[in-house]
Amino acid sequence: MQTKPFRIGTRGSPLALAQAYETRNRLMAAHGLPEEMFEIVVLSTKGDRITDRALSEIGGKGLFTEELESQLLSGELDMAVHSSKDMPTVLPEGLYLSAFLPREDIRDAFIGRTAPKLLELPQGAVVGSASLRRQALIRRLRPDLSVIIFRGQVDTRLRKLEEGQADATLLAFAGLKRLGKDNVPTEILDPKEFPPAPAQGAIGVESRIGDTRMDELLAPINDRPTHDAVTCERAFLAALDGSCRTPIAGYATCHSEELHFSGMILTPDGQTSHGIEISGNRRDAEKLGRQAGEDVRAKAGSNFFEGWS
Repeated sequence: MQTKPFRIGTRGSPLALAQAYETRNRLMAAHGLPEEMFEIVVLSTKGDRITDRALSEIGGKGLFTEELESQLLSGELDMAVHSSKDMPTVLPEGLYLSAFLPREDIRDAFIGRTAPKLLELPQGAVVGSASLRRQALIRRLRPDLSVIIFRGQVDTRLRKLEEGQADATLLAFAGLKRLGKDNVPTEILDPKEFPPAPAQGAIGVESRIGDTRMDELLAPINDRPTHDAVTCERAFLAALDGSCRTPIAGYATCHSEELHFSGMILTPDGQTSHGIEISGNRRDAEKLGRQAGEDVRAKAGSNFFEGWS
């Protein structure tokens, strides 16, 4: 019988806290447990502290997870809650993504200050984004635009936009919805034209392999369609050695027992891209994602990846 609170690790941004609270609330409902049986433990990560440089320059996605994973491995945390798109494809030995909450909207949101839509921005307008994928997709659609690095929490980026540091920016619609900022976007981008990051919109819970107590606690809140879709998307990333250094997009959808995946790789300037689509049984989600990654890599050729690092 558990007597001390389960310790849930999270970053301290408003969005990260919203995700941790949602996880806690789902666990409370699933097990009939009171709020005091869960403790939210807030940790600062290197990615939170360094906001003046692109992630690709300072180490990539692991910068948002290292501190949480260290305390998870030491037993100081029972679980850690993450934005799944921020997770490296290779996790520390002994840890795994054990549960995914029902996925939010996968789409990107455009927030325009001088025009309401991406295609309506005036020539030479400035768009701020920290994501290499978004930067490449913007340049693919609008090579005339100037793209600058925009980092920081959601409110920080919105403030920078309001101050006139850029004419527009893009954020995950899922994050805006979780923060109650559904009214902020001026355009929601079509994923077929502007595909999202793999695992975008999905909250993932990381725990220790072999911790059966956590496995039993988390099992009721694990959403299988989200689990299968994200598993496929992360396998696609892994097959391409995907990180914050590579412009890669992709998303999977589940219908009954069928899974369909659509992916894309781009050069950073957005001028060359290769797409891939694959379908199969959901039970083969990881295999399908890996196959899609291998196929698109073969289609693009080895020269395509030169200069990405």
